[in-house]
Amino acid sequence: MSALTAQQLAEKALAASTADGCVVYVVESTEANLRWASNSLTTNGAMRSRQVVVVSFVDGGAGMAAGTVARTGTPDVAELVAASEQAARDAGPAEDAVPLISEEPPGAGEWDADPAETSIEVFAEFAPALGEAFGAARDRGDLLFGYAEHAMTTTYLGTSTGLRLRHDQPSGRVELNGKSTDFSRSVWAGVGTRDFRDVSVPGLAGEVERKLGWSKRRVDLPAGRYETLLPPSAVSDLMLYAYWTMEARDADEGRNVYARTGGGNRIGDRLAALPLTLRSDPAAPGLEAAPFQVVGASSGSASVFDNGMATPAVDWISGGVLTNLVRTRAWALKTTAPAVAAVDNLVLEAPDATATQDEMVAATDRGLLLTTLWYIREVDPQTLLLTGLTRDGVFLVEGGEVTGAVNNFRWNESPVDLLGRITEAGRTERTLPREWNDWFTRAAMPPVRVPDFNMSSVSPAS
Repeated sequence: MSALTAQQLAEKALAASTADGCVVYVVESTEANLRWASNSLTTNGAMRSRQVVVVSFVDGGAGMAAGTVARTGTPDVAELVAASEQAARDAGPAEDAVPLISEEPPGAGEWDADPAETSIEVFAEFAPALGEAFGAARDRGDLLFGYAEHAMTTTYLGTSTGLRLRHDQPSGRVELNGKSTDFSRSVWAGVGTRDFRDVSVPGLAGEVERKLGWSKRRVDLPAGRYETLLPPSAVSDLMLYAYWTMEARDADEGRNVYARTGGGNRIGDRLAALPLTLRSDPAAPGLEAAPFQVVGASSGSASVFDNGMATPAVDWISGGVLTNLVRTRAWALKTTAPAVAAVDNLVLEAPDATATQDEMVAATDRGLLLTTLWYIREVDPQTLLLTGLTRDGVFLVEGGEVTGAVNNFRWNESPVDLLGRITEAGRTERTLPREWNDWFTRAAMPPVRVPDFNMSSVSPAS
């Protein structure tokens, strides 16, 4: 690692800049991980990395242009700044150009502090507990596979307007797969975490053991619409897609599911039959996220000109009604609407909901209980119709009990349409999105009941 600290790199780059404006951010990351297979640890690792990003802003007379260049490690600062300025000069005027942020957002960390770090020690209690789970699985004749990782990322953001912002972001996840020795049965449990102190290995292993027990009886069912209980992980994967596409500009211009027929967006429309709230909050307990934006490239949902913009708590859907969409400052100016930044966490909750998933199963006469969804792909942006497969356990519920495992299905559903058909939501809990957890781990969702989830075809996937 270079003797230059992240702060020194940022200051050196800002000092070298000859552009009309400059944003520099340095991301210091450490990561530790464990991987296991067939009831034995197979690998462990620890990694360290640095990314340096310079965004230059150049006014060519026709308008402000932006150019971004990123490097890993500790690059030649003069070369990096010159490259970003050349990229800005080569670019055309940016349509999202607005003055750079100069007001410090609340909640920014201490600029001068060293970056936070993680190490393999984060698994000091987790690894022995995992060993005990291996022994118990071996005694039962089951196999455990999986992966655990913990990352600590510190971001330093400096701007030519004087901002000096810092944020420490811990992120962790555990994925535990259970399989029968002939690999005919496979189940999954997973959880996100900030520090592994709240991860219960016996709890995860117990969930896997119970699902493997359910899988001993196999039931084949045809495609069709089934009353279905979606666990929090599956709900989070669907709601993340709904969140991901909440771009105000796309809605205003008629390109996404939040566009109103005849023009404009659907803010004010009721999307959910139940009084559900979908929200983000950088201070949400256990799901804490950066209180300001860090953007390397402009898109419909973020702008390089908005680096350092505050990301306060926001309700996207409140009481079932669409309340906000993600809107850059430039688009906000054009539409005389408030700028709203995306936040790196997501919570769905129903007021006064207390039912657990087990209690919802007990209240089900006949239906399906999913484990996870995967291979999710978009079919139609106008309706946000998605397709994907079920994975690691679809279970038949009869008379309030799980009576066996069902074949996998391909499904077709829109999460926005689904919101309008949810008839029951349980207690919100922290969960791990199975499909999207390589970039998003901070989610809390309830289990939900959908009376007519569309299993469009039987899948041979196992």
